[in-house]
Amino acid sequence: MARTLSSAGIVLALTALAVGVVSTAAIAPVRAQDQLSRVLSVTGEGSESIPATLARVQLGVTAQGETAETVQQDIARRSTAVIELLRSQPIDKLQTTGIRLNPQYNYDGNRPRIVGYTGSNTVSFQIPTDQVGTLLDDAIAAGANQINGVSFVAADDALDAARDTALQDATANAQAQADVVLRSLNLSAQEIVGIQVNNAPPPPRPLPVQSRAALAEADVSTPVEGGEQTVNARVTLQIRY
Repeated sequence: MARTLSSAGIVLALTALAVGVVSTAAIAPVRAQDQLSRVLSVTGEGSESIPATLARVQLGVTAQGETAETVQQDIARRSTAVIELLRSQPIDKLQTTGIRLNPQYNYDGNRPRIVGYTGSNTVSFQIPTDQVGTLLDDAIAAGANQINGVSFVAADDALDAARDTALQDATANAQAQADVVLRSLNLSAQEIVGIQVNNAPPPPRPLPVQSRAALAEADVSTPVEGGEQTVNARVTLQIRY
């Protein structure tokens, strides 16, 4: 004989079912939140030093005189000699970086008066480090009288290889740190849920250059040492445990 639930029984059954649904729905977010909170973030560092085999040079010709034409012609003559020398050498990335011609004023009296002109023509180029000292001497002998700067860098392929090595070291360092922390807490890593890489190319290493007068009067070849360039990398791992 079939039994019929009373109105009160139906209400109790529906209430129990609703409570079960609410309880199940409440558990899922709690578990998801617990999984998200069980994440260890650790940052590893790595570095690799390589020889700076290339020199980046900026040099030029400056002149002064009573007229703009005289200054410009003097600069053009000496710049041509310097450029011809540079083109005969094993250089790369030769380009003009600046051309300047400015009047000089005498401010005595009520009105400024032009008393002459100064000008310059500067170029930049790249050359193997072991040849830059001799080339600087030759460029000065050819007519250059301005050295704006010399910096040293590694070749692009060497930088790429060093960057890969630094990243590998940084990753291994991060993993080693995570292993120590988790092992000390009797925990174990489950999976890597996030990776962040932060590495930047190293800046060129500058060389303090002698004054142009000292270079021009030197009787010996200018000594140059390129040193090393260091590539640094940082890797941050987020590890669920």
